[in-house]
This record gives sequence, structure tokens and C-alpha cells, in this order.
Amino acid sequence: MKRLITIELQKLWKNRASKVLIFTYFILLSFIALLASVNFNIIGVDFRLADMGIFNFPFIWHANTYIAALLKIFLAIVIVSMMANEYTYGTLKQNLIDGMSKKEFVLSKVLTVTLFAFVSTVFVFIMTLILGYSFSSYTEFSIVFSDLQYIGAYFVKMVAFFSFCLFLGIFVKRSAFAIGFIFVWFIAEKIIEGLLYKFVFNSTEALNKVVQFFPLESISNLIKEPISRFQLYKALQTQVAGQVNTKDYDIHWYQIAIVLFWTAFFIYSSYRILKKRDL
Repeated sequence: MKRLITIELQKLWKNRASKVLIFTYFILLSFIALLASVNFNIIGVDFRLADMGIFNFPFIWHANTYIAALLKIFLAIVIVSMMANEYTYGTLKQNLIDGMSKKEFVLSKVLTVTLFAFVSTVFVFIMTLILGYSFSSYTEFSIVFSDLQYIGAYFVKMVAFFSFCLFLGIFVKRSAFAIGFIFVWFIAEKIIEGLLYKFVFNSTEALNKVVQFFPLESISNLIKEPISRFQLYKALQTQVAGQVNTKDYDIHWYQIAIVLFWTAFFIYSSYRILKKRDL
């Protein structure tokens, strides 16, 4: 395994575009910390996010993992480009000539995307601890780690999405088309969701029970948006709409199971495509 990962990292390190995207990703993740010190002015009112409780434990685990997940497109580009370069520069064929099996080749890519997800998760974990202990009003051990499941969900989410990107990279072979296909797939899921709501289901609750099995929707559902969980938002919602927010923000075992199924499906499909394709 070490040999396979070393080969893949050497390929990435020699690719300037990949290095730029990877560094950009982690730099942008670091910018989350800058939000704590920025003063915002809205309709003449000055405020800092750090003073509004957004960096309080345990809420910060939810907020940071959600924001960090929005930036995953940078590593997604690296992954699809990684596969496109294999075809463009003939390194895939050369690896097979040198004795690497197609199974080992796919395994090397899976190990690489898992490594990306792991490093990203560790980075977000450390950054969240630093921000939390710097700005949180609650630093008791039991409170600090009470919502740590969001870190685990973040890792699963990253592995699943990167496996999806790997599948598209192998299937499409061209990075630009693969990235475009991600957006096409997303739009297709939303169109199907809209059609199901209009012609099949008569309630959002019934619709959600079905669309939660869609690949991108299931990955997205692992970490739901945290804004409506924020106390200030709840207060405004109660005043304006006169209702209390009852949204479920928990991470359930069946959501993890659905995402793991799609992860396994994309990895296996990647192998089957590569195995049958004439290189």
C-alpha cells in the first residue's frame, strides 16, 4: 500500500496545477479562522461572528465541517485531473506494462482519495479546536467533544464524494468533462426530485424519504446546513414566521450506510470500467 501511495503522490507532486489546487484548498480552509476577527457592518450595525456564538462549542463542529465541505470542489478537480492525466500522458498504460495490475491501479487511486479525505479531516479537526478554545464561551471537556460525530461524518462525506469524482474521472477520461458531469448529475437529481414532487408525492416529507437515496443528495444530507440551527436565526424565525424550527440536524446510522453503499458502488464501478476497457 505504501508503494502505491508513494507512486500517486509523486505524480501529483510533479503536476504544478495539482499542487496549486491542493495548496489553495488548505489556504481557503484556513480563511475560516479569519471570519472570527472580521467586523461586519449590516444596515449600520457592527458585529463579529465570534461574538455571535458561531464559534461556540459544540456548534462549531457542525459549522466548520459544513463550510469546509463546500470547498471540496478544489480537491475534486485534482482527482479528476489525476485520472485524466493518466490517459493523456500514458502513465496508466506504462504502469500496467511495468507490472501493476488494474486492481492495484484502482486501489492506488482509492488510497489517494482516502488520504486526501483524512488529511482534510485532521486539518479541520485541529483548526476547529483552535478556534473553539480561542472564542467559545464553553470549554468544558464534555461540551467540547459532544458533537464530534460531525468530524466522522465529514470524513465519510469526503471519501464518498472523492470516490464519485474518481469514478467520473475513469468513466469520462477528460477532466473538464468530468467536472461538468458532476454539475449535470446534480441538476439531474434536482429535476427528478422536482418531477417526483409534482407528479408522485404530495408532501416534502414523503419526497425526502426517497431522494435521500440519491448519490449526491445522500452525500449532502450527511451534514445539513447549520445556519437555521443558530440561536439568532431561530429567534428571527420565531418573530417573523411565528414558528419554531424542528429540523433534524443529527447524523443517523442509515445516512452513513447509504453513503457507504454509494462509495463502494463508485469504487467497484471504477474497477469494472477499467477492467473491461481496452487501453
